Amino acid sequence: MVSLVTVMTFIDTNHLNVKEPRAGWKGRFFHSQNMTFAYYAVAAGAWIHEHSHPNDEVWNVIDGELEIKVAAETQVAGPGCAVVVPPDTAHSVKALTDVRAIVVDYPRRYSIGGTEL
Repeated sequence: MVSLVTVMTFIDTNHLNVKEPRAGWKGRFFHSQNMTFAYYAVAAGAWIHEHSHPNDEVWNVIDGELEIKVAAETQVAGPGCAVVVPPDTAHSVKALTDVRAIVVDYPRRYSIGGTEL
């Protein structure tokens, strides 16, 4: 039996529903075949507690500043910065200003939601 799957190549994230998985974290989410993408608008002062998960995660800061702790190292990431969080590594995040960021997880991270492609 052959299964036909429609694959979307171009995604206008402006047309995705906005979800707020944590207070101050408004995101538009989608999954590719192997990754999860989160386009976030984060309010100054919003934070994510220290946690870990089995996914590789990359934070790409577009606007604003995030204080990101990965393992024992804390740095401020601003526009143009990328932060790589290895699998199973404790990390936390706090928005020092209003922020726009794109977060990519590999493999897919279903717990944060998303639109299937």
